[in-house]
Amino acid sequence: MTTTAQAQGSEGRKAKPDHLGHVIFITAAAAMGGFLFGYDSSVINGAVEAIRGRYDIGSAALAQVVAIALIGSAIGAATAGRIADRIGRIRVMQIAAVLFTVSAVGSALPFALWDLAMWRVLGGIGIGMASVIGPAYIAEVAPPAYRGRLASFQQAAIVIGIAISQLVNYGILNLADGDQRGKIAGIEAWQWMLGVMVVPAVLYGLLSFAIPESPRFLISVGRNDRAKEVLAEVEGRTVDLDVRVDEIEQAMRSEHKSTFKDLLGGRFGLLPVVWIGVGLSVFQQLVGINVAFYYSSTLWQSVGVDPSSSFFYSFTTSIINILGTVIAMVFVDKIGRKPLALIGSIGMAFSLALVAWAFSADLVDGKLPHSQGVVALVAAHAFVLFFALSWGVVVWVLLGEMFPNRIRAAALGVAASAQWIANWAITASFPSLSEWNLSVTYILYTVFAVLSIPFILKWVPETKGKALEEMG
Repeated sequence: MTTTAQAQGSEGRKAKPDHLGHVIFITAAAAMGGFLFGYDSSVINGAVEAIRGRYDIGSAALAQVVAIALIGSAIGAATAGRIADRIGRIRVMQIAAVLFTVSAVGSALPFALWDLAMWRVLGGIGIGMASVIGPAYIAEVAPPAYRGRLASFQQAAIVIGIAISQLVNYGILNLADGDQRGKIAGIEAWQWMLGVMVVPAVLYGLLSFAIPESPRFLISVGRNDRAKEVLAEVEGRTVDLDVRVDEIEQAMRSEHKSTFKDLLGGRFGLLPVVWIGVGLSVFQQLVGINVAFYYSSTLWQSVGVDPSSSFFYSFTTSIINILGTVIAMVFVDKIGRKPLALIGSIGMAFSLALVAWAFSADLVDGKLPHSQGVVALVAAHAFVLFFALSWGVVVWVLLGEMFPNRIRAAALGVAASAQWIANWAITASFPSLSEWNLSVTYILYTVFAVLSIPFILKWVPETKGKALEEMG
């Protein structure tokens, strides 16, 4: 590329698109996958106790029905990238939308426990695909000058999806007079909760027909003229389109397709930086954050809160989650990744310890004493806030920045796999652990929050202000 062309390319990267509103629409449409990710991950919260009663199952079997979707998520995440490289990003979104839709209908109208589990696996595959393809598509379509802000749409969509699912569950429960198994038009309330996901799933599918294919994919299959049309659409017509296409082609030719072998070589098998990535992913899950989204209604009901109030508290928790995410997005580039993670770890440790103390009290008439109940409620919300303003966002930022270019893709794959496995472990173990001793369960999560503090101080690098090429 000539010096003149490089200069033109640099100017192009700073250019403002002709129709920024249209670019935001494209990004928001792609981020609907994140909305479904959050919605499907959390909607089961409202159905847990009803499923237990409908099929008369114990905690272990119940946990597997809840957690089995994560197996599907791992499959979807592992396969989405390769499928997208073959048939395009938009087609993968459409496949995910179909899987979501079919899963929602099947989950709402199951014949037995086994097919409910099967539909949840199918939905999980859609979740995994959406979790990979959404951020990838947004990064490839967003104008460089706006990429960071537009990339945040995915995380925002996830936490909004969690909140909306809890609000919908709360509304359906009230229609059923507070009974999760109460009938609405001949169908139990919990079935409506799972079935309503058809609406955002169909919307996601329809929106995928209204947005363009990624320029990077179009260039990879030789459709350069269409790629130029899309680039003009999203980056502005003042951009030198020939230069931009040349930049993308050169970047694609120079990319190193990292493999698992590239990650080997450290004292314990993997390179140290890969172990740090795995540690970040695992600690993010082992503090028990998904208990708040998968089981919070069950949790509050187990200590005497009535179903309607427990659903309301689940909704307020998800609002706190949104607030914390916004705080993280504002401060992650201002105060740095490590300080934010440390604030979160300390806050989570104190909050979880308070929850553990509150749940250690003996129940009176099936309820926590008033003072312990208030402490449990406030501390549980504080825990979600501290997680959302730190580890909820910081881990994804660090995983995207800390790995050297030559191993980034493979290292991200390993870290993401570790996260799904840890997520499954916490989700599958909570019902049995809480039935055994709820207070000790939260002491366990507190221990992991405390252990994350020296982990951050000693091993996690600060990536604020560094170019990706500086990561050695």
